[in-house]
Amino acid sequence: MPTPKEIEEKFWSALKSDMTMMLGLDGVEDGHARPMTAQLDGERGPIWFFTSRDNTIVQKLGAGQGNRAIATFTSKGHDLFATVHGGLTLDNNPATIDRLWNRYVAAWFEGGKSDPKLALLRLDAERAEIWLDASSVIAGIKMLLGVDPKPDYKDKVAEVSLRG
Repeated sequence: MPTPKEIEEKFWSALKSDMTMMLGLDGVEDGHARPMTAQLDGERGPIWFFTSRDNTIVQKLGAGQGNRAIATFTSKGHDLFATVHGGLTLDNNPATIDRLWNRYVAAWFEGGKSDPKLALLRLDAERAEIWLDASSVIAGIKMLLGVDPKPDYKDKVAEVSLRG
């Protein structure tokens, strides 16, 4: 059975590989979330998102409606799921933009790194609940045989602190 630390490591590895999260502000727009491409600057957080200044998340941050964010993640293989909570800020530090800039980001901003529409969001992840997929064939067979698969599942969930 994986430890919470091992589950957390699987999360960071999967996020680095798969990169798409659903991001929203806690208590804003009924928690409406948008798909965003996550980028890591190292092995762990913060989690960075390039977006446009006209994105509602950026506008709501600027309007003082709070900076508590919720991001959800599903790995491409659907073998890991996570809900991440933390503080979200607008951080257009030129050095960070330079480090994270790549051809995929450049395709969205005609003005390059100095495009006036460019916004870089920083999610300082504080905690997460991470699930490893427990809907395996073995769990299905156990259910067919009348065996409760939940005891096996409890070892595949971790609530972890993501603060450095």
